[in-house]
This record gives sequence, structure tokens and C-alpha cells, in this order.
Amino acid sequence: MALPLKYNFQNVIVRWRSTLAAIFGIALVVAVYVMLQALAVGLEQNSANTGDERNFLIVRKGATSESVSQVTREQFRYLQYMEEIAKDAQGKAILTADTMVLVNLPRLAGNGEANVLVRGVMEKGKELRAQVQLVEGRWFVPGKREVVVSRKLASRFKNFQLGEEFHVPGADLKVVGWMDGGRSAFDSEVWMDTDEARNIFGRENYTSVLVRPVDEAAAARLKAKLEGSKQIAARLERETDYYRKQTKTAGPIKFLGVALATIMSVGAVFSAMNTMYATVGARTREVGTLRVLGFHRRAILFSFLMEGAILAFLGGVVGCLIVSAAYAYVTATGYTIGTINFDTFSEVIFDFRPTPELMGKGLVFAVIIGLLGSLLPAWRASRIPVISALKSV
Repeated sequence: MALPLKYNFQNVIVRWRSTLAAIFGIALVVAVYVMLQALAVGLEQNSANTGDERNFLIVRKGATSESVSQVTREQFRYLQYMEEIAKDAQGKAILTADTMVLVNLPRLAGNGEANVLVRGVMEKGKELRAQVQLVEGRWFVPGKREVVVSRKLASRFKNFQLGEEFHVPGADLKVVGWMDGGRSAFDSEVWMDTDEARNIFGRENYTSVLVRPVDEAAAARLKAKLEGSKQIAARLERETDYYRKQTKTAGPIKFLGVALATIMSVGAVFSAMNTMYATVGARTREVGTLRVLGFHRRAILFSFLMEGAILAFLGGVVGCLIVSAAYAYVTATGYTIGTINFDTFSEVIFDFRPTPELMGKGLVFAVIIGLLGSLLPAWRASRIPVISALKSV
């Protein structure tokens, strides 16, 4: 005969002090786990949201990223006349040559400096990256040492307000506009004219070329031509695929989340175990009475396990509420989160993304903690001799 769940709920309420201690201990474990995993998801989605399926990136053969690639001006001129690349209404090839440079700039909060990625783009570069929208000010004018910065970067670095200037080696650059990258990797960049960037930073060549082939068949032909050509010696990759691979930064955060959650869960298991042992000690005569009434040991074991699971589930719910409150605060205040991109060693801005799937994992994690913490106390409760239990005070 099974014990009704009402029995467990009543015991949880009666012993509210130890109940609250167990709930909040598990809530903190779940909150830390979900928050760190949400940061990793935000980083991954930041890269996954970047690019257009129709665009292809050309980098030097052997280069693992744009930052270590070079495309000469002669190679760029050669690419402009390849028949596989689509043309606009004026008959000009739809492609852009980019120049990527890292500059070290002071943070707005005054807590040191960080590397910021400056991307030099051509006019076609803005057309090829339609997800990037100008939200305030205007686009830069080539030759005037003007830049457009990400609105999210403007909240993290000094002198990024409209009309302000910031110093880089060899020049002072003026901010004339803010852009929004649509929750993509472009939210972590500063844009300016590509040839002006080459001149200011002393770069002889471009770092990459972004093209839009006529169709998929043309893309396949272009790939074969480039990778088989000694003159170009380049690698062609779909833009979206390139950015999806740039998720190395999320790995350490995921590992940290699992490691911290594991360490904290050990403490939570012992806390739950301590709570349940105290519960068993206080209810020894009650357990004996249940045995006299005909409840089997298995029923008592299952009942105490269920009680631990209920406590843990409530803790998981509180933990998820803490995460939801943190997400609401970040959303309401426009607070930005940044870390280091291990490919470019620049500041990368990303969103905090506590998805429903992560919340579900947090609740499952909490219940597992509760079951592990309740197992031994529940076993002890089910093995108490009836006579000894009834004689206890």
C-alpha cells in the first residue's frame, strides 16, 4: 500500500525551517548552472545568427580565421571579373574586401582596456550584411577618418558616443553612427572604409573577401577554381558555416558551468541528506506507526524519496525564478555581456539566453540532487524496527 502524496506535502510544510534551507541550497545550485549555460548558449547563438546563406567568405588557403588571412589587391581585382560572382544592376560584382584590425581601447567603466575589432568594409559590404542596420547617426564617409560603432560596444567603451573621437595608432577616428548587428558577431565590431583602414594601420593587403555567387552551382565552380588556382591559393566557405565554427569561447564557459554545478551539487546533496536525516530522526515514532498501520518498507522508502524530490523540485523552481529575474533585469537595463574571442582576442558581445530547455534541465538536475540526498535517509527510515520506533520519544 502506497502512502498518499498529501502526507509528504504536509510534512514539508510542518518542518518549514529545514525545508527552506534545503530549497534555497538547491536553488542556488540550479541558478548557477542555468546562468552559466545560458551564457554559453548566448555565445553560440551569437555566431549562429551571423551571416547570410547566399554569401561566401574567401580567405587565404590554410588560414583558420579572417584575422590570420591575407588577400592581395591583385587577387581582389582578379576576383571582381569572375563570372561565378553575381552582378548588381550596374553590372558590378557583388563582393567586398575587408580589412580586420585589433585596437586596444579603454573601457567605459574605467577597469582597464580591451581589444576591439575594427572591420574595414566597402560599400558593397553593407549591402551583403543586411542584418546590420544603422540605428542612429549616419554611415561613415571614406577618406574622413569616420567610423560606425556597434551600439552595444558604445555601452562598454569610452569615446564611442556620437560625435566623439578615439585615438588609434596613427589617427583619431570620429564616431558618426551607431549600428545594430541583430544579435550577431557584428555587434562586437567597429566599421570604417576598408582602404582607409589599410592606410591608417599600415596594412598592404586585405584580410578577406565576401562574395555572393550567382547560384549554388556557381558557388561550387568558384570553390573549385579558387582552391585549384596557384594564382589565388584561397579557401571558399559559406559565411554562415564560417561563423558557426567560431564558438570556441563557449566551450570553457560550458565547462565552468558544469564544473561549478557539480561542486555545488555535492554540497547540496549533503544539505538535502542532512535535512532528510533530521526529518527521519524527528519522525521515528511516526514511521513505526505507519508500519503498524500496514505500510510496507518499500512504501516508506518511496515516500521519503518523493519528499526529497518535492523539496528539490521546489528548489529548482526557485532557482529558475532567480534566473528569470536576472534575465528581466538584463533586458530592462540593456546591460551587455562580453568576453574574449579566442580566435581574434577581441571583445565579443553576446546575450544572456536562459532558454526553456535550459530551465527544464535545471529542474531535472534539481530532482536528481534531491533523490541522491534522500536515498540513504529514506533507506534508514524504511529499515527502522517497528518496536524500536514505537518506543522512541
